[in-house]
Amino acid sequence: MVSKTREKLIEVARQLFAHKGVENTTMNDIASASEKGRRTIYTYFKSKRDIYNAVVKNESELIVERLSVIPGQDVSPEEKLMNFIFVRFEAIKELVTRNGSLRAGFFRDVRKVERARRGTLSQECSVLMSILKEGVDKGVFSIKHIDKTAKVMLLCLQGLDVPYVRDSFAEMDIEKNKLREYIHDFILNGIARKDSDED
Repeated sequence: MVSKTREKLIEVARQLFAHKGVENTTMNDIASASEKGRRTIYTYFKSKRDIYNAVVKNESELIVERLSVIPGQDVSPEEKLMNFIFVRFEAIKELVTRNGSLRAGFFRDVRKVERARRGTLSQECSVLMSILKEGVDKGVFSIKHIDKTAKVMLLCLQGLDVPYVRDSFAEMDIEKNKLREYIHDFILNGIARKDSDED
């Protein structure tokens, strides 16, 4: 069972990081706001980085929870795939928005965020793999290496996270309301000409 004290410390730290920024929050701030002593904090966390990682992990698990229901939806594998992509984008945007000044800090040190999210990224990948496998089993997707395809697709989607959160597609002459159509066309139709098109 997860300690209630540990969970409280994580939530207090999240709120402080959102309000003051990670760099401007001290262990004393967390102790004071949680009404716990520094000794109690160090019982659960070795450092502020350790608490930050726990905050990112908790927030990332909220994304995984939302994605985990998609394979059970009563829709086609194609629709599940598109739902996965856009539920993920929206969940990440909400995570960043909810965490206030983390908006800048969250993406500034991408490596730190990726390290903290590593466990949940593998869970996201598992959900995506199950959707791709269903599509292959039903004959609607043609994928030789489901696991590798899922990993590459997830890496590509990560590249769209920042523009989606910042809503900066207009700078690239991309209409956000047509993004789903563009991604659908790219992923599900590809760019290679099909033999049947030549007939």
